[in-house]
Amino acid sequence: MVMQEISISEFKAKCLAILQQVSKTKKPIRVTRYGKPIAEVVPASPAKDRTNWLGCMKGSGKIVGDIVSPVIDLEEWEALRD
Repeated sequence: MVMQEISISEFKAKCLAILQQVSKTKKPIRVTRYGKPIAEVVPASPAKDRTNWLGCMKGSGKIVGDIVSPVIDLEEWEALRD
């Protein structure tokens, strides 16, 4: 299957219609300048389901050790020295 090619001037003049065509037909279109390809307009990938992102990591964390007390002794803190 050969990809449809259009010149950049035609793309500029018909941009919205071309985007709708690509979205509807799901076939990419190559945009050229002086006969050389410079871009390809491809159909968008399917949107991901963003409704279930809250709580998606539930149960994957693990608490190891004490999470309340400091990591080092208070005597070792430079800010608390005289």
